[in-house]
Amino acid sequence: MTERPKRRLAAIVSADVVGYSRLMGVDETGTLAVLRSHRAELIDAKIAEHGGRIVKTMGDGLLLEFPSVVDATQCMIAVQQGMAERNEDVARDKQITFRVGINLGDIIIDGEDILGDGVNIAARLQEISEPGGVTISRRVYEDLQERLDAEFTDFGEQNLKNIARPVQVWRWSPGGIVSTTADVTAADQPLPLPDKPSIAVLPFDNMSSDPEQEYFADGMTEDIITGLSKCRWLFVIARNSTFAYKGMAADVRAVGRELGVRYVLEGSVRRAGNRVRISGQLIEAASGAHLWAERYDRDLTDIFELQDEITRSVVAIIEPALRKAEIERVKRKRPDHYDAYDLYLRALAHMYEVKPESRAAALGFVEHALKIDPNYAEAHGVAAWCYFAKSLWEGSLPEPHREAMLRHGRAVQELQTEDASTLAHAAIALALATRDYDAALAMIDRAISINPSSAHAYGHGSVINTWAGYYDKSIELSDRALRLSPLDPLSVMPLAGQAGARMMTGQYEEAVGYARRALQVYPTHSPSFLITIASLMCLGRKEEAHAAAQQFLAISPTYRIIPNSPVLGHFVGELRDAGLPG
Repeated sequence: MTERPKRRLAAIVSADVVGYSRLMGVDETGTLAVLRSHRAELIDAKIAEHGGRIVKTMGDGLLLEFPSVVDATQCMIAVQQGMAERNEDVARDKQITFRVGINLGDIIIDGEDILGDGVNIAARLQEISEPGGVTISRRVYEDLQERLDAEFTDFGEQNLKNIARPVQVWRWSPGGIVSTTADVTAADQPLPLPDKPSIAVLPFDNMSSDPEQEYFADGMTEDIITGLSKCRWLFVIARNSTFAYKGMAADVRAVGRELGVRYVLEGSVRRAGNRVRISGQLIEAASGAHLWAERYDRDLTDIFELQDEITRSVVAIIEPALRKAEIERVKRKRPDHYDAYDLYLRALAHMYEVKPESRAAALGFVEHALKIDPNYAEAHGVAAWCYFAKSLWEGSLPEPHREAMLRHGRAVQELQTEDASTLAHAAIALALATRDYDAALAMIDRAISINPSSAHAYGHGSVINTWAGYYDKSIELSDRALRLSPLDPLSVMPLAGQAGARMMTGQYEEAVGYARRALQVYPTHSPSFLITIASLMCLGRKEEAHAAAQQFLAISPTYRIIPNSPVLGHFVGELRDAGLPG
């Protein structure tokens, strides 16, 4: 018979140090020494005086249990008042200040530890508390009525993270004046944001009943940090800084301020039997807005292979999600405040659109960016891509844009960029302009070695391999690109690359399938239209081929067959028989 969990009603206190990671980064030894002094001379004595128990310490935090909400609140107000006095002669950037949350609730006893919603609510109240203040729940406030000489301000119902129902909260501050937002002390001042997108990956929570799975969750986190670090356009906080939050109910807004990042990735791992579920979510730190969330359910066969697979998938999806978030952020800026990076991001927004005029708009932005910074490799990469698309997709292969593709593609080479997508864009432009496929594929190999999760490198590489006649390799890279980023607007590249490889090896039915999938992503993509038409002719489905040709000419009325084009140059007769001019 299963033993029933032991429960009791208790007042729970959650407290943590404001700006702890920043303080430790500045002076680790000194911060620990001062914190120990505060504990020994003030905090622990007050807890004992009011009948409290220290359940556990968590680096910068304390979890406490009291038999009475009056005792708990009196104790924490005394601690906060004592800390204010102890900080009077301390430089503001070195002060240790606490946030405190108090809740009354049912708790589950687990040895010396306590669990349950009562504990979770206390932790969430602490997260929204003012530095130096105390935040309490409605249940605590009701029990305090006329029993405590302290003034609390009603802050109404608050939606707390991962708590199903809103919680009505009250706040107390040492001076008796409570702000509508937490007062910002020097210790709580946010670090300045880097000059490129910044992200912190918090330690993934181990939600399994088996504590031995902690290593798996930690390994997943470390691998994702390493994977994101290979995206050279990102500023990624190192593992040792983010693991300072391990075991804590971290508030992403506080993480953003303390680590100086714009985005936070958090997640969890839950293992049951031979199955594992991994969840992740990307959050904009300042607003708390969720930008992306995904859940992976897998059979647990080879644990390291699974870890690698999930890491590749998460990194491949996070990169375009961050690009999109950055683009949306820049759209909110005033045009007279744009710099080269902002212009580059606006170019990206148009680069992914399907209309020819969008490519023209993207070129306008990157040309402006290159006037500000002529050595901006990423802007050269976008320009190379746009001229490639104009050449191949608008039917002028490769004239009149050969010179532009060469200029921007070679600029990327000379600038020694470490951005995988930029290398991939330059590689495919140079491949089309020079037909030196082996040199272009060497660039693709370098891009993949820099970032093994770059869907663009695999996708562009698929197309170049098809042109070069390496059809098995093209299919392999296409499959990898589609697995890494199936919803990417540029998935048209691996789809078209595989369609061409299938057509060249006589797999015409499969070629039609991949080409039509490409047209679902990019409805005006001329190579996919032409692969569809040629493959249908080879299958003897001439009526379908003629209909597809008429549909294509309605979109591209100026198209003429180009006999020397890669791949399609082998199917000139089929294209003419389908009714295309040239």
